[in-house]
Amino acid sequence: MTKAGFIESVDARTKLAGSNQMEVLLFSLGTREIFGINVFKVREVGKIPAITRTPNMPMGVEGLISLRGNVIPVVALVSLLNLQEQSLSEQSDNLGDTMLVTEFSRRTIVFMVKGVDRIHRVDWERIRPADNGGLKSLVTAIIELSDGRIVSMLDVEQILANTFGDAVIADVLPLQSQGKPPVVFFADDSLVARKQIAEVLDHLKVQHKHATDGQEAWTRLQATAVHCQQIGKTVKDEIDLILVDAEMPQMDGYVLTRNIKADPRFDGIPVVMHSSLSSEANKALGRQVGVDAYVAKFDSGSLGNTLRPYLQH
Repeated sequence: MTKAGFIESVDARTKLAGSNQMEVLLFSLGTREIFGINVFKVREVGKIPAITRTPNMPMGVEGLISLRGNVIPVVALVSLLNLQEQSLSEQSDNLGDTMLVTEFSRRTIVFMVKGVDRIHRVDWERIRPADNGGLKSLVTAIIELSDGRIVSMLDVEQILANTFGDAVIADVLPLQSQGKPPVVFFADDSLVARKQIAEVLDHLKVQHKHATDGQEAWTRLQATAVHCQQIGKTVKDEIDLILVDAEMPQMDGYVLTRNIKADPRFDGIPVVMHSSLSSEANKALGRQVGVDAYVAKFDSGSLGNTLRPYLQH
């Protein structure tokens, strides 16, 4: 079944921008736990074809498949998450026969799973950050569905970093600015993304502050605006640029951007969306809520080049 077969049109989903909602594809790894992934990261669902086993693959990578002329690595989530002993299947060594062909961070990866359930539309307000440690280190958020079921949202960015290595920070030259360094406020719920952003900003010689979800970011930005009013400054005096992730618990980047753009206290401050959802459809969603620029995650050179013109004084 192709993505077009189980997802409606992209145009219908553009209406979600600014609604603080997302659509999640639920799937099973053969345990009692239900897992989920953002529909926008799934390109195709189907039966997995023959896998070519190759030596010296990273842990969790079963091999490669050929799909419409492309060679794609196959990641067995059951193995990567060490869930074999929890499997409810009589064939505990069965890693799954269903593939999720995913596309994010400019990478195409097949996740091997044991079954796909259905798509649920959920409010980001019902999504809470996951606790760290153990399996939860690869789960970025927890969703409670209206029927009471609990869904674990996999941190696919962390899985990508763990499996194929952290993104390499390209040569990002420092800004040639005079006076006090620019200040960037960024919001991202992914630890690996926050680490990369901070490294790029440090290379640029830019000061930075951050929040770990959209609601925290909006609360802190409002507090900054109130403080600036009290001391007779504008927020632009304190923050030169705001960098937002698209997917965040409590409040997503689209709603956060819409709130910022609707508040005159933040006039003149550019908002850049930094997301692993790098398709043209997602860029259109960003433009719809007013982002000034859109840059794909885990490309440090592109991030530095995108931010530079907004920060060069």
